[in-house]
Amino acid sequence: MVKKDSLIKGTLILTAAALVARVLGVFQRVPLEYAMNDIGKNAFGLANNVYLLLLVFATAGIPSAISKMVSERLELGREAEVKRIYRAAIGFGIFAGVVMTSALLLLAPLYARLSDVPDATLAIRAIAPSLLLFPVIAMMRGYFQGRQFMTAGGVSQIVEQIARVATAVALVFALQSWGYDNKTMAAGGAFGSVLGSLAAFAVMLWYAYKLRESDRHRPAPTMAPESTTSRSGAQGSPPVLSRTREIYAAIFRTSIPILLTAMTVQLIYFIDQTTLKPLSAWRFAHDTAEGWLAVLVTNAQSIAGIPPVLAIALSTSLLPVIAAAFASGDTERLRRQTTLALRIAIFSGMPVVLVMAVGAYPVNGLLFSAPKGSAIVGMLAAGTIFQITMMTSNSILYGLSRQRLAMTHTLTGIAIKLVLTFALTPFFGVYGLVAATSVCFIFVTVWNMMTIRSLTGVQALGNRWTGFASAVALLVTVGSAISYFGIQLFEPLGGKWPYLFTTGILGLFLFACYPLLLVVFGVLRAEDLESYPARIRRVLRPFLRFSRARARSAG
Repeated sequence: MVKKDSLIKGTLILTAAALVARVLGVFQRVPLEYAMNDIGKNAFGLANNVYLLLLVFATAGIPSAISKMVSERLELGREAEVKRIYRAAIGFGIFAGVVMTSALLLLAPLYARLSDVPDATLAIRAIAPSLLLFPVIAMMRGYFQGRQFMTAGGVSQIVEQIARVATAVALVFALQSWGYDNKTMAAGGAFGSVLGSLAAFAVMLWYAYKLRESDRHRPAPTMAPESTTSRSGAQGSPPVLSRTREIYAAIFRTSIPILLTAMTVQLIYFIDQTTLKPLSAWRFAHDTAEGWLAVLVTNAQSIAGIPPVLAIALSTSLLPVIAAAFASGDTERLRRQTTLALRIAIFSGMPVVLVMAVGAYPVNGLLFSAPKGSAIVGMLAAGTIFQITMMTSNSILYGLSRQRLAMTHTLTGIAIKLVLTFALTPFFGVYGLVAATSVCFIFVTVWNMMTIRSLTGVQALGNRWTGFASAVALLVTVGSAISYFGIQLFEPLGGKWPYLFTTGILGLFLFACYPLLLVVFGVLRAEDLESYPARIRRVLRPFLRFSRARARSAG
């Protein structure tokens, strides 16, 4: 029998899957960076970004809406309604796949010309067929997530990435050996996504079969009669949806605000890639802007995509949990899960952000052919801590049925990003572009946190922000010294060794000292650790003992 995954377990499953996917994504970029010149890299990067943006547009909001709607109704015992929602979602996925693939195939030349990367046309067309299946896959993932069964989505994501990366790398090097030009090699790399979609779809079909068999052998639940349930719903209770038209209306009403917030990061990357060269032309040489663009899409965006992995997983597993607690009116469970989620996001995200930002030079040099553009990498990676908190707080607002508020906050942040991009990029180039992105994430995070506090009374850290900031400042100071002097110390070894050893030492230092400093500065306390699952408590037990001893001595 298929069992529900808890918030922690679901988050760990999706984190592991997303981490594997991101590592494989970076692994893909590394050989492609060696194999192709700036023409090929920019063509592949443009195709990949427009594909990801359209994929988010076609899938991100509706699966989240399905997850929310399914979890709410299962909490209230309305399983017949859940089945109707699932069938309607699959129908939409098929329709969206056909429309998105056709549009991308037809409009590829126009978009490539508008972005000043005309060599990307073939790569965009090569990646388009993958959109046929991904909307359906996303609908299935949303349904499984609503049932708090995260394993299916996690496994399908890993299989998808393995198939995609293996195909992309193999095709790029095969085309290179056969003498094809860089734009054709970029198209070969982009075609890997098509094989990834086929592999992911096969996995989802297998888990759908297993879930159906499990449901057949499960005792029939005691269900609330739908005819007696209020159509308007009480506080947090969703209305009954008996007709397909009502289901689609509810899905789109919920999904459109979620969609507009979920596509924030890809939209920002799209804006950056589309505007960097045109806006930089006022003051900077074409070759300079071309180099910046190659670093931004190949190095910086790949590395900056690693820290938010936990937030993506946490947001996905958090939504059905918060939605179920809100629908049932369980205020205590709602506050407990909200507080836990925010602290997991902040505490777990920061050390990864520090490694990527403080260690931008050695990490960049280790992964890619040269550490060029490390300042760009470091700036973009540093801002991801606010991307993490933005994504987590958005998911909490979705669960509280405040998706329109989250949308308003996000759209306002993107508007600020656009204004700052046009104001700063002509003078500061890519650095003004990246700074505008960080301001957007900070603005949305602060507004979200204020709203969550007013709705639930929950504060992420309360009066612990000073201690948290002090711990981070100390780690940045010492970590920067390790990053700088480590390269100098190991430079005689040559090759990748200086970057490897410096990154390793920096990572060990940060991950060992970070939890200790949180305890020393009073950020992480014994009562916090006690609320974690037993397996996590065992890992943190030494810090728990230290925290208790410190509290006794202070008393």
